[in-house]
Amino acid sequence: MQPSDAGDPGAEKPRGAEPRKGTPGVTLDEAEFRRRFLSAYQDQAFEPLLAELDRLASAAWDAYEHDRKSPHTRKAGEGFHDPDYELSVDWIEARDAIAAAEHRHDDPNGPARILLISGSSRSEHTCPGEMSKTWRLTQIAKESLFEASDLVVEELELHRLAAEYGRQIHPCKACFSTAPPLCHWPCSCYPNYSLGQTHDWMNDIYPMWVEAHGVMIVTPVNWYQVSSPVKLMMDRLVCADGGNPDPTLTQGKNAALAKTLELRGWDYPRHLAGRLYSVVAHGDAEGAEGVRRSLSDWLTAMHLVSAGRLAELDRYIGYYEPYALNHEELDSDEAIKTEVRNAARTLLEAVLAKKAGKMIEAGKDLREAREK
Repeated sequence: MQPSDAGDPGAEKPRGAEPRKGTPGVTLDEAEFRRRFLSAYQDQAFEPLLAELDRLASAAWDAYEHDRKSPHTRKAGEGFHDPDYELSVDWIEARDAIAAAEHRHDDPNGPARILLISGSSRSEHTCPGEMSKTWRLTQIAKESLFEASDLVVEELELHRLAAEYGRQIHPCKACFSTAPPLCHWPCSCYPNYSLGQTHDWMNDIYPMWVEAHGVMIVTPVNWYQVSSPVKLMMDRLVCADGGNPDPTLTQGKNAALAKTLELRGWDYPRHLAGRLYSVVAHGDAEGAEGVRRSLSDWLTAMHLVSAGRLAELDRYIGYYEPYALNHEELDSDEAIKTEVRNAARTLLEAVLAKKAGKMIEAGKDLREAREK
């Protein structure tokens, strides 16, 4: 429990609690705001609606000018540090969805649950005109998982960010780097209606991670890194690892208050701790080992647990062959298919063992020298 006087404006603030300022301003004038707002309506179907669009632009400018990030709020209520604080209705709904997912995860009589993540942004439904090898590998993994009964497999296809209307993962604003209590669980940075930062997918993705007993990530190598969609998801999961489940402790986004809370002692709640993971990184010419290591390091840092040696895989498909032949190369590469099946089966075996109470996580109760 955090100090009860943390929000007292008269209480002495510890050294370092005052946020640093000085970044150049980003506020738009009305003319530039309207130009940007209306630039989204270039299709000919909007031409008869210019008057209506002008009225919409005026309404949007009013929301922007008055910084109405969360226009719909209600009192936090029982269970929060400040029950009278006005919380975003969007955030409350996201919190409730996570609580329901946690209940499913913890149900001893419920099925084992695995989240299977396809991390490529390529699909035939947008500019590339072709499915990804990543998606094919996730389907191979799924077929292996369905060899078991009483199992729920949920797929997260991150290529939808590039191909599906209204699918976005907005970038992390790095609240955690100011102070962990400022980073709320789930993330409260979005939606921000005044800035037009809406359609954020993460409020659907958080419960997928929470309810899973095991997570399998399959990603291509993009310039020695994970794909853009995977990285966006990773950054936005920072709130799951030490983030604050009670925004009333910081009165929303009060940076000075959050810094004070951390300096007085923060317990870094690990909201995804103990879940098992598998990682498959595949490349064409370079970087696969580094990507696999970075993913494994990230998941381990969040206190997830590797399902085992065979669950972590980095391989090349069609090494230095023409990109145009990459699917043909996968067609003939029986070894990688076998290894992906083995990674999925290893994850499943570990999940079932842990759910049955037969898996020991050595050292999990030891205190670390530095929490994060």
